[in-house]
Amino acid sequence: MIFKPRFESMELKILRYLKARMKLDPKDENHYTNLEKGYAGELQFDKLLEKLSNENLVINDLLLECNNTFFQIDTMLILSNTIYLFEIKNFEGDFYIEGDRWYSTPRSEIKNPLLQLKRNESLLRRLLQELGSNFPIEAHLVFLNPEFQLYQAPLNLPVIFPAQLNRYIEKISRRSSTIKNTHTKLAEQLLTLHISESPFSRIPEYTYEELEKGIICLGCGGFYETLHGTTLKCNRCGETEDHYSAVLRSIKELEVLFPSVKLTMKTLQDWCKVLKNKKTIKKIIRGNYMLVEKGKQSYYIRK
Repeated sequence: MIFKPRFESMELKILRYLKARMKLDPKDENHYTNLEKGYAGELQFDKLLEKLSNENLVINDLLLECNNTFFQIDTMLILSNTIYLFEIKNFEGDFYIEGDRWYSTPRSEIKNPLLQLKRNESLLRRLLQELGSNFPIEAHLVFLNPEFQLYQAPLNLPVIFPAQLNRYIEKISRRSSTIKNTHTKLAEQLLTLHISESPFSRIPEYTYEELEKGIICLGCGGFYETLHGTTLKCNRCGETEDHYSAVLRSIKELEVLFPSVKLTMKTLQDWCKVLKNKKTIKKIIRGNYMLVEKGKQSYYIRK
């Protein structure tokens, strides 16, 4: 049972919108790519957990604090007698281990993901003790990408490799498990402690003026360029979309990127660019927004 579903982080959403509307510097571009890959890997692992046939609770993307230290849990799986902690990695390519150090090839050192796993496990155990819970914890580093290879890895590492995933899920699924009130109460306590705004978010500075305006194409990530009746079309990839859903989606992007900007008709026309007809925009948004009348300064807010 999914107790806390997984959603894209606000950081990922903002970077995705910015990538389509401005030139990211290489560092931010790399960070965005890693976030997208990480999220894709987490969704892939979510689908594997859906195969579990026993009673369980799944909590995704928990950001917690213990002893003034923040720690992130990608996936927590609660069974009758065990809490599983999964750190999910969507690494691609060849990696190797020398002592406590991890490298990608050619010799480029990366952060040791096992140290992060052990740190999270230790902090979670301490937090559970504070909550009066003594469930044992099993922590695992999960690699999902079939193009990942790790060399010189000791046999006793708490690691699940791509070729082992299905067998590992089957093994957990065979475990007898009955979820009781104690498990549900613990899950509720953890959700209460969840921190919604991450202090680790890394978003570049940007302004409204420097962003390219228009409605982003769902097909190629460019911009719709033509409107045929009620259908928007991308001249690059041929993708089409109903203007109703496209406009509402684009306004939502504007609200995410600039939460303090007032949604005046002038702003909406400028932001949507390809669709400038006031009557059409009013018709599209009237079901979701209401007009705050202030003369020439009138603006729209969500209902």
